[in-house]
Amino acid sequence: MALSLDLARAEFGGTAGYLASASMGLPCRATVTALREDLSATFDGGRTPADYEGVVTAGRALYAELVGVDAQDVAIGSQTSVLAGVVAAWLPAGSEVLTVEGEFTSMTYPFLVRPDLTVRAVPLADLAEAVHSGTTLVAFSYIQSATGDVADVDAVVREAARHGARTFCDLTQAAGIHPVDADQLDLTVCHAYKWLCAPRGAAFLTVRGDLQQLITPVQAGWYAGRDVWSSVYGTTMDLAPDARRFDVSPVWPAWVGAVPALELFASLDIGAVWRHGAGLGAMTLEALGEPVQQQAVVTVADERGEKLRALTAAGIRASGRAGRLRLAYHLWNDEDDVDRVVRTLHRARTAV
Repeated sequence: MALSLDLARAEFGGTAGYLASASMGLPCRATVTALREDLSATFDGGRTPADYEGVVTAGRALYAELVGVDAQDVAIGSQTSVLAGVVAAWLPAGSEVLTVEGEFTSMTYPFLVRPDLTVRAVPLADLAEAVHSGTTLVAFSYIQSATGDVADVDAVVREAARHGARTFCDLTQAAGIHPVDADQLDLTVCHAYKWLCAPRGAAFLTVRGDLQQLITPVQAGWYAGRDVWSSVYGTTMDLAPDARRFDVSPVWPAWVGAVPALELFASLDIGAVWRHGAGLGAMTLEALGEPVQQQAVVTVADERGEKLRALTAAGIRASGRAGRLRLAYHLWNDEDDVDRVVRTLHRARTAV
């Protein structure tokens, strides 16, 4: 049985008015405890690199469960753009990459730095129908960082398959807040420090089995070896046979903190988390007289940043992106947060 949202909320502190999960998630109590214990053990000289193998293995398996793939299809890393760079390096010269206008640059720069690729951007709503026979890869975010808009993933996957294109999806703004089926996508990437509430430095790449031997692990190091402890020296390369060949050596403390967070989210009904957050988002927009959207991330125009400054002054943590105020509702938020936002923005508008 899934853990209730009420019990999950109790695992977090300092959540009142925190509407910035799209920028950075909050650590759960178990993460804080694990990090403190690990730091203390390290201070006492009680840790070696080999001691972290268990948390990396656990983190890989938990993430695989969360996004619906096998653990052997999951690689670990520390940065979205670096993992995306592996995908970009694989594409043949002359390939067309179809992406979204206003897409997060960790998903576009790795392709744009290659002048021998064609990068074409279209509005999110037009993404599926923009795939054609010349498209090699569709690179997009499941949920757009700047707007909170949710991609029609099923349509994109269907059209990509029809035209022989591969799909590469960033799950960073989706995993932990929206149900995700990474198994329907060829490649996905995710940094877990936002909605999954892990420390920064724990990221994932999923690679469909038929691609694992086709993509060159250009960042391969000792941690990509079949047996990592016999891959640390020499010129004889024996890479892991599965997605572990794309691993980079882990940021040890990040994984210590990530596992408790991933355990928490793996115990939840993520559909219920989405309905909760999206409901609060819709409630906020309705109260502000804005067009209602069923999204956990909602935005309103704020070209000068006045709304964001008003909320910050009132002790509400939000963010500003692309000339808009961005409000991100996670499992710990409630109607009191909506009321605080609406009252603050109404006062600010009246004071002008």
